Amino acid sequence: MTPSGATDPVDDATLALLVEVAGTPKPGNVDRRRDLDDLRFEAFLGGAVGARPGLELAAETDGGVAERPAVGAAFERAVEGMAARAGTNTQFGCLLLLVPLVRAAADPDRDLSPAGVDAVCRSTTVDDAVAFYRVFEVVDVAVDDPPEGAADLDVRRGGAAEPALRERETTLRDVLALSADPVDAGAAGGSAASDRVPDRNAAEWVEGFPRTFRAAEWILTDEGPLADRAARAFLGLLAAEPDTLVASTRGAETAREASARAREILYPDGSDLSDPVGDVSAVDAEAVHGADLDAAESLAAAFVAEGINPGTTADLTCAALFVALRRGAEVAP
Repeated sequence: MTPSGATDPVDDATLALLVEVAGTPKPGNVDRRRDLDDLRFEAFLGGAVGARPGLELAAETDGGVAERPAVGAAFERAVEGMAARAGTNTQFGCLLLLVPLVRAAADPDRDLSPAGVDAVCRSTTVDDAVAFYRVFEVVDVAVDDPPEGAADLDVRRGGAAEPALRERETTLRDVLALSADPVDAGAAGGSAASDRVPDRNAAEWVEGFPRTFRAAEWILTDEGPLADRAARAFLGLLAAEPDTLVASTRGAETAREASARAREILYPDGSDLSDPVGDVSAVDAEAVHGADLDAAESLAAAFVAEGINPGTTADLTCAALFVALRRGAEVAP
């Protein structure tokens, strides 16, 4: 196994993007054997290449903190490059997770740990938030309506939201916290949980990337080709929590049903987890490692036919691959 840090973080991030899309089957997602009607495998390869300049910007940590490129600017460049090369939005969510991970891995003042990545996220500024909003003018991203009282912070406003961001002094982490919070601000004075599924990628930013690091452990302790390990980790993540993209496009009930169907593959003997799980730590590594990828093929075909695309789960799988690669996972046998 390669010692941690012996490879370049940008190389590992690029490889994570490539291995993620190569893993199969990842039910409902593009992989090396399966295209969607409007999205093809090679577009993801192009997106990974196009995103590299932004990832390189995230890895620039020479000099003091004030001299380092901003996280928001790195993300903006990565998405612009991705869209230019792929011709569409292929890996927006992956890059939203990878940019702070790459910064933490490359930063001599931090390390690639939950605490290290949390420090990167907490250091973001209003300028980072403005750059994040501008990206929505470049690519189409499926998002829910903003919480009640935050219409002026709707990301779909793009750069037009800058005055509101500055007036509220809203950092990038603040913006993502709005999506990560599962509480319905308009229900019972904000005390009652809504039916909506929280944005899992946003929750990573707020919670210290628990899903990413948990899934990285599954990958590291698994055996076999790295792409197969990634596919099994995908099933584990989907079984743990309903997918945000599915909830946004098909509704929360469909998202929860999709997670239940993934759990049936992890626990074929019927010793299922409670529904909903809602906690990635509740999925044990043994169940993930034993996931039958042949059985997952029928679920993959069904999800594609039904238009169920757990894209957020793929984002988390990519982030987990990056951490696993930094910690010694290899593509070589």
